[in-house]
Amino acid sequence: MKKLLNWTLILILSLFLAACGQSQQTEGREKGSSEEAGSQAAHEAHEAHEEEGPGAVHLPAYKVEKMNIEVDTLPLRNLHSYVVSNGTLEVPPQHEATVTAILGANIIEILVMEGDKVNKGDVLAYVQHPDLSDLQTRYLQSYHRLQFLEKEYERQEALYSARVGSGKDFQRTRSEYESLKAGLAGLESQLRQLKLDPERIKSEGIYEKIPVVSPINGYIEKVFVQLGQYVNPQDRLFMVVNTEYIHADLMVFEKDVHLVRAGQELHFSVQSLPGELITAHIYAVGRTFEQNPKAVHIHARIDRKNEFLIPGMYISARINTGERKVHALPASAVVAEAEKKFIFAASEHIEDGEKEWEFQMIEVRTGIQDDDWVEIRLLEKLPEGTKVVWNNAYYLISEMKKGQTSHSH
Repeated sequence: MKKLLNWTLILILSLFLAACGQSQQTEGREKGSSEEAGSQAAHEAHEAHEEEGPGAVHLPAYKVEKMNIEVDTLPLRNLHSYVVSNGTLEVPPQHEATVTAILGANIIEILVMEGDKVNKGDVLAYVQHPDLSDLQTRYLQSYHRLQFLEKEYERQEALYSARVGSGKDFQRTRSEYESLKAGLAGLESQLRQLKLDPERIKSEGIYEKIPVVSPINGYIEKVFVQLGQYVNPQDRLFMVVNTEYIHADLMVFEKDVHLVRAGQELHFSVQSLPGELITAHIYAVGRTFEQNPKAVHIHARIDRKNEFLIPGMYISARINTGERKVHALPASAVVAEAEKKFIFAASEHIEDGEKEWEFQMIEVRTGIQDDDWVEIRLLEKLPEGTKVVWNNAYYLISEMKKGQTSHSH
């Protein structure tokens, strides 16, 4: 009986030990499975972060503040639409003049140089030639001959009226008188074209030198002659331009013509002062196309003319064609990458007890640009209240590329 009891105790103890061993194995297997699952989850989280990298960047709040990055919602703003145009500064033909000598002569004095301001009637140079002296001599001779014929005509008319004189003599005298009178009027006209005063010639004698005068107010743009040079009647001596009437002559391409009309404001710059914008208003739009390139001329009156504006200067202009309310951001909030345009959405959260920002790239299209503001055309609507970066987006793209480089190592 005692022996049977011992074997029973041994059997119970064996069963107990076997049960304990199986329990430990089960716990070991469960612990291994848990550790493996945790490792897999960490691996997947790491891969997810790496996949997020190319379009997003995480930065601590202090660094964002140091970069002076501004964050706010995407605003609506009134932007002006523009047509870009190029052209030159021009003066209407009635306000520029080519000065000639009218008759062939030699230059004996030049009184002006390029850039000088002159008024209408100012003497620019003096010329001299025997033909000019001969013209004045013929005028004086004709004048004195007319004086004699006038008295003879009056005498013959009186005799003819009294039926004492011959009608034939009266008719001959009248014909000579009228012919000489017409010839004298022609000579006077030539003298006035040369800016010579016939009355002065009659009282003081002939001019030894003939003045060449400016026909308009303006500035001497070109001097084409030198002392002693003989000039023909058609030769150019001076070019005078009145820059008070300078205007912008621009070319607008066919696709933009329907947007342009008289009265619109534009701003243009010249190469000599690239940072300064000058305001003008369109007063005329051409009605015919230039063929190469296919464009029309528009003419704009400059609001405030400056002395440095010179005819022939190349200009670049933006014509204000209207105003629209659109989503817009400052230009520094937009970055270009791989021929696409992006902005950054911003979200703030706490990571390990510290404030952190996440910036996610969003592809957009850009539209009109008004000064430093650019129209933003979203490809997909943003959730309400989404905040975006307003400036210094190039810092973020730089930080993002740094992160990509570190991940690749």
